[in-house]
Amino acid sequence: MATTLELTRPIRAMGHPTTSNLHLPVYALIAAFAVANLLYLLVACPLDLAPDEAHYWDWSRRLDWSYYSKGPLVAWLIRGSCALLGDTMPAVRLPAVLCNALLLVAVHRLTVQTFRSDRLALAAVALGLSIPPLAAPAVLMTIDGPFLCCWAWACVFAQRRAWAAAGLVAAVGVLAKYTMLLFPVCVGLYLLTDHRRRGLLLRPGYWVLCGLTALGLVPIVAWNAANDWVSVRHVVTLAGADEGSGFDPLALPHYLGSQFGLLIGYWFLAWVAAICHFRPWRRGNPRTAFLWWASVPVFAVFLLAAVKSKGQANWPAAAYVSGAVLAVAWVVRQVSDPDPRHRRLACFFLAVAVPLGVVMTLAARFPGLVRPLYADLAPAPTAGRPVPIRKLDLTSRMHGWRSLATVVDELREQARTEDGEEPVLAGMTWTIPGELAFYCRGHPTAYTFGPALADRHSQYDLWRPNPIANAQVFRGRTFVYVGDITPEVQQAFDRVDPPVEVVASDGGTPVADWRVRVLRGFRGFPNGKRGAGY
Repeated sequence: MATTLELTRPIRAMGHPTTSNLHLPVYALIAAFAVANLLYLLVACPLDLAPDEAHYWDWSRRLDWSYYSKGPLVAWLIRGSCALLGDTMPAVRLPAVLCNALLLVAVHRLTVQTFRSDRLALAAVALGLSIPPLAAPAVLMTIDGPFLCCWAWACVFAQRRAWAAAGLVAAVGVLAKYTMLLFPVCVGLYLLTDHRRRGLLLRPGYWVLCGLTALGLVPIVAWNAANDWVSVRHVVTLAGADEGSGFDPLALPHYLGSQFGLLIGYWFLAWVAAICHFRPWRRGNPRTAFLWWASVPVFAVFLLAAVKSKGQANWPAAAYVSGAVLAVAWVVRQVSDPDPRHRRLACFFLAVAVPLGVVMTLAARFPGLVRPLYADLAPAPTAGRPVPIRKLDLTSRMHGWRSLATVVDELREQARTEDGEEPVLAGMTWTIPGELAFYCRGHPTAYTFGPALADRHSQYDLWRPNPIANAQVFRGRTFVYVGDITPEVQQAFDRVDPPVEVVASDGGTPVADWRVRVLRGFRGFPNGKRGAGY
């Protein structure tokens, strides 16, 4: 069995891990990154809110104990920030910057606790800035920012056996993302598989962790009990466990490919190598074993789920928090290898991966720098496919919403002048109302026709009144509508005006397009048609 000294000897070759004090440079680096992110949001960010961000902001205007697809933490954080700074883009994203800074501090603490090396901890934080799953949430306010922050700090406290602190942090994490419920399972597996610590399962500490984590479910369960358990059905559908789901032969390759791409190839392979190298039954080091068990089961759960559902690339993101610490430790081991050939090869790949990660991060934050390249690679725009670049440029979904809102506001004013009352705003899918509500003048309420058009359900279907469930409230009203005209929409109105085409461009390259129409005389949708997808 390898001892701790044998395990970390190549890593400690970096310097004097137990005596050098590098805490100040680490915290200075984290603070500098946070300040750079704040300045980016305040003065240089070209990205409008993503549909998810706008959706969560709309949630924050109606604070509740939970919501259709997620717990309430993301809405609570956004509302707290906007209450202080106003309903602006930087205010919506400020909590993401703060959560990312706390995440990096936790990565530092986790590395120091595990390897007793300040230099390795500095390397983990510095290299972490080039790992997309750790750097991307820094300026986008999705559920992943607060969730990963909570997961990281729960790891820090649980590794110290500060069970109550770990449980409280995990309870907060449950309010961000249901995946947090896997944390006590990971800790339990860690204790169960180590005969020296198995006895801790019979002591109160671990069960305090479990009980406190479960407290995070209380508001979510109470809300779901009053709302027909919609979140449960939503999660079941996403996981492919509903009654009509079958085996998808492409789902598993899609899942693995998405993880490979998310971690720019190199870091995914480094994570796999680290998982193999630090496997608990080989090394017998309880500190690295804890990180292993906090990573692998999460990845495995979503790997199994991928057999029936392709899912989304960010689903196993928690696996890469403790996994990143192990991966960096493995990389440092390679660049310190006594064999000069191995050392040169490891240094070469690291020298490629780190700049590539930085370039990809910059390209995502300033997409205008690379859009000419995307435009050259994409087919030429056509009438039927006006924005082919969207297949290549993932940031295009965060572009053009302000331009759309300007046109919608003009049509609102025209309709208000003609009808003498404010028109109703609506979108074809759930992704549109939040954007209209955020960017249109006065932050108006907006709705979706999605359930009547076979789109998935969303929080908008639960708020009352809405045009699908409460047609009588809106009967006879004029709507300004963003989306296509389907037979259902045509039958729901007395008159449909010609469309106004909105094409948002960047440097002459079309990146987003919408069709906006004024719809007059709302009748209600035929037979109260409702979508069935969750």
